[in-house]
Amino acid sequence: MVNREALTARATALVGDLRARRVELVALTFVDNAGIARVKAVPLRKLPSAAAWGVGAATCFDFFGFDDGITGGEHSLGPVGDLRLHPDLDALTVLAGQPGWAWAPVTKLDQEGEPHPQDQRALLATAVDRLAARGHRALMSFEIEWVITSADTPDDPTSATAGPAYGYTRLSERADYLRQLVSTLDQQGVGVEQIHPEYADGQFELSVAAADPVRAADVAVLTKETIRALSHRHGLRASFTPKFAPAGVGNGGHVHLSVWDSARNLFSGGERVFGLTPVAESFSAGILRRLPALLAIGAPSVVSYLRLEPHHWAGVYTAWGLENRETALRLVRGVAGNRASAANLEVKCFDLTANPYLLAAALLFAGMAGADEDASLPEPVDVDPGTLTEAERAARGIERLPLRLEEAVAAFEADKELAAAFGAPLATTIVDVRRAEIERFAHASPEEITEAQRWRH
Repeated sequence: MVNREALTARATALVGDLRARRVELVALTFVDNAGIARVKAVPLRKLPSAAAWGVGAATCFDFFGFDDGITGGEHSLGPVGDLRLHPDLDALTVLAGQPGWAWAPVTKLDQEGEPHPQDQRALLATAVDRLAARGHRALMSFEIEWVITSADTPDDPTSATAGPAYGYTRLSERADYLRQLVSTLDQQGVGVEQIHPEYADGQFELSVAAADPVRAADVAVLTKETIRALSHRHGLRASFTPKFAPAGVGNGGHVHLSVWDSARNLFSGGERVFGLTPVAESFSAGILRRLPALLAIGAPSVVSYLRLEPHHWAGVYTAWGLENRETALRLVRGVAGNRASAANLEVKCFDLTANPYLLAAALLFAGMAGADEDASLPEPVDVDPGTLTEAERAARGIERLPLRLEEAVAAFEADKELAAAFGAPLATTIVDVRRAEIERFAHASPEEITEAQRWRH
């Protein structure tokens, strides 16, 4: 049950410090099943009440699509019912790039103080707890890729910067923007590891330090919204869409993860191939086996499948390899002498239309299922799988990942382990939301798809 007195006291104690830092309003966010961050905000004086009693929100937010359409479903109550959004005071952050504002992710409870069965952030916390019960913990991070354009010509990526891919020219042209972005994130407690121009016109990438999965998902939300806000202040627009234009290179949302036994990284120093321990191998194999189903969570939009093309470093085949950027799973060992801390698994086939809480939870559940099955990895692949013949891929058990969202949804529905871990209400609602988007674009061209989703994420 909710300890309302303790929450009131703690939030009240925070108000004084926040007021001294000139905070006037607190944004309370959750991410819906279509991957959109939704928000309610309260004046600072209302923070103790919000922490103890929550802020009201309709249950239909579970059924929102990327275009704000509200679909129906088995577990939909339509306009009936109310949820309470309770800010996580441990995660509350003063927004350095938005003066006067603070931010906190929320936990969703019903009016009786019971957990909402479709709370994606709570699902991730449950996955973390189940992993902890096995004596393990995970570290994760999300890579953030985005395209900037001039606000005056929002459909032209070259309007903001025209430098070459990975080129210093592009960094120089936007040096003030990038400097202020990293400084702002640093002030907000986000540990930026690196930032650089990416391949596509107007594209940049930012990497952050690994953290526990809930914190990593929170950071992904906070980082995206900070980029969006800072871009606006610089006269720019930021798009995180997987495919800005049909012929262009897409924005990915790669996930890095490692599993630890106390202070030991299980992705290093083991007796299996490339130093994997048995736990790390079976955990990775569980993810590899379930990639088609995981795409319904990690590549959850119709536009996602325009990005998933061979030879684009998007990882479109069910294969893994050491430092192989064309396999869906890339084992990153790190530099000799630092592998005990650096080794991790990168999952490359996901993008930033995903709800990061759902995606992190799905990866943990898939990995734990692999551990339960004592699953083993196939032989690693040391070439681009797309250069192999169909017969060569078949001989090695390498398959193409789903080409369309409906194929991924079917794989998700067929995966009993994931469905059970998510619970029927949430698993069914995810399928309902995906199918509504599939129907929305049933007869749309790639141009129409990219245009409709360009500025939604």
